[in-house]
Amino acid sequence: MLVHAELTERIIGAALAVHSALGPGLLESAFGACLQYEFERAGLAFEAQVRLPLVYGSARLDAGYRLDFVIERSVIVELKAVVLPLHRAQLLSYLRLSRLAVGLLLNFNVVHMRSGIHRMVCTVE
Repeated sequence: MLVHAELTERIIGAALAVHSALGPGLLESAFGACLQYEFERAGLAFEAQVRLPLVYGSARLDAGYRLDFVIERSVIVELKAVVLPLHRAQLLSYLRLSRLAVGLLLNFNVVHMRSGIHRMVCTVE
């Protein structure tokens, strides 16, 4: 069984609605604003542009990391206009640092949104 399956399904539904309305080719900020609107409409609790400290030894450092969205305090959502292998590694690092298990990397610069959805799971220790 998938972790947070129902929640990620609702998030993906919001992303599909945004992509269906806008199509590819816009900036991440445009998709983010519309996705935020869809999250509100769906009644999802979320935070946007969440600071993520880097824990190094006993220090919590502000290294400038920001999560695009954290939904229901359970799922990280990162938006991209282009996805590179680095972005998958980045999301896995964000999951590890935040101690959350599930993340969605959403690439809106695709013809069909389904091919731009990357669900990632990290076992939190």
